[in-house]
Amino acid sequence: MTGTVARIITVSRQFGSGGRELGKRLSDLLGWDYYDREIIQLLSEQGLDPDYVHRVLSGHGWHQYQLTYRNSFHQPSGSAWRQTEVLVRQREIIRAIAAEGNDCVIVGRDADVILHDEAPFRIFVCADLGSRLARCARFEEKKELNDRLSEKEILRNIRRIDRNRRQTREILTGKSAADGSTFDLTVNATGWDIKKLAEAVAEFSARWFER
Repeated sequence: MTGTVARIITVSRQFGSGGRELGKRLSDLLGWDYYDREIIQLLSEQGLDPDYVHRVLSGHGWHQYQLTYRNSFHQPSGSAWRQTEVLVRQREIIRAIAAEGNDCVIVGRDADVILHDEAPFRIFVCADLGSRLARCARFEEKKELNDRLSEKEILRNIRRIDRNRRQTREILTGKSAADGSTFDLTVNATGWDIKKLAEAVAEFSARWFER
């Protein structure tokens, strides 16, 4: 499909809200390509250490640097340049994915901002704090006992990551993170079975692209 206009869904989310699972189920239902951690793999294939890439991207390092709207960097100096390189390469990969012309779902990575000119269907997934804590706790139960985070540590992670994501959004869009106008659909996943929620979102997205 190279050269065609792709239908792109971007999924931004609060940490622990179920946005990643929603994105994956959405791509499966639609039969579209899916990108999330796959982007880290693509970055590592360019010679970057995957663990280092994950640390940089998990820290949402955009807010450490001076940017102008739509991701134009003022080049930092010293050790900060290496981190900036990861962010710039990620942006290039996301744009290359869109240029392939394949319908796809991209979770996180600020893809909705990076691909602004491609007019993606921009989804934001949220949930109440209790639901997010419970989801993260279920994830921790899959780990070895000594590696599990306590509820207090999970809560600290949620607050830290949410704060970083809010700061990133405000820098990249020039708008408050509370301004819903930067998204086409906001989904509260509280109380939902994500599989059923994905079915509803898939139906809505089909109508959105047909409008």
